[in-house]
Amino acid sequence: MDLWSLGVGGVMTSLLQIFVLILALLMIAWYFATALAKQYADAIKFLESKSLSKWVHNKTIQKARESLRITKQQKAHLQTLKQ
Repeated sequence: MDLWSLGVGGVMTSLLQIFVLILALLMIAWYFATALAKQYADAIKFLESKSLSKWVHNKTIQKARESLRITKQQKAHLQTLKQ
């Protein structure tokens, strides 16, 4: 019995595509969280303008607030921007 002929290949391809999409979104969030840690004044404009998708926006805030390189005041400000 060939599992690929039963449509498992299509399911696996779909799961792989979903995994790649989630990974790409995580990479974007990590990028902006790192930008906040290194150049807060410039990077915060992206969050304040709400130009990121809601999921990436909130994940960026989560990752930035987990960072030891973000001050307590910056973390408090980030929490107010959560969507």
